[in-house]
Amino acid sequence: MSTQTTAKRPNAFLEIIFNIAIPSLILMKLSGDEYLGTVPALIVALLFPLGYGLSDFIRNKSMNFIALLGFLSTLLTGSIGLFELDVEWLAIKEAAIPAVIGLVVLISGFWGKPLIAKVMLNPLLFNLDLIYQTLENKNKIQAFKARIQWANHLLSSTFVFSAAMNYLLAKWIVVSPAGTTEFNEQLGEMTLLSYPVIAIPSMVMLIAIMFYVVRSSMKLTGLTLDQILNGEN
Repeated sequence: MSTQTTAKRPNAFLEIIFNIAIPSLILMKLSGDEYLGTVPALIVALLFPLGYGLSDFIRNKSMNFIALLGFLSTLLTGSIGLFELDVEWLAIKEAAIPAVIGLVVLISGFWGKPLIAKVMLNPLLFNLDLIYQTLENKNKIQAFKARIQWANHLLSSTFVFSAAMNYLLAKWIVVSPAGTTEFNEQLGEMTLLSYPVIAIPSMVMLIAIMFYVVRSSMKLTGLTLDQILNGEN
């Protein structure tokens, strides 16, 4: 039996609270001069996602590529606000982060190591030994790799969608100059709307891709869902 330690999975509820809800409320409600003020409110709001990211890094002793980009995104947002840069840079930054992730996903497929295989073909969830042995017996390895490659392209397209929606959302909502109360309020509104407008549709697309991978595995191997799933957990 393996004694390998698995990193704790992030708590989705806490991620929403610390990365979206609290920062949005601070920016929208406490940016006025009668409360925290523009700059202090921006700093306090950004401390929550930064603090949560750092605590997750300390707890798991590692930070994956996407989490690192999210951490850098928060720092860039703070820099745009504190240095009062043109708000166009905010829209560019919002689009650049998912675009970079999408590009990495796409390139990984051409390198022969599609990231979707690491993300979705998890040995804790799937009986990979049985799946690959059955594929080899049926001479379907190449067909399966082609399906995974296509799924990897689909995964990359979800980040392209996120990049486009992030840019449009930023251009639509954040129109006030950085360093103003209105900028903070609009930044908070954009952060709050990003979840239903971008995150939920992206999650639906991700579930659809997962369904495609599972169906492809079942079709090519002839195995049932119960057989391809790892029943040990």
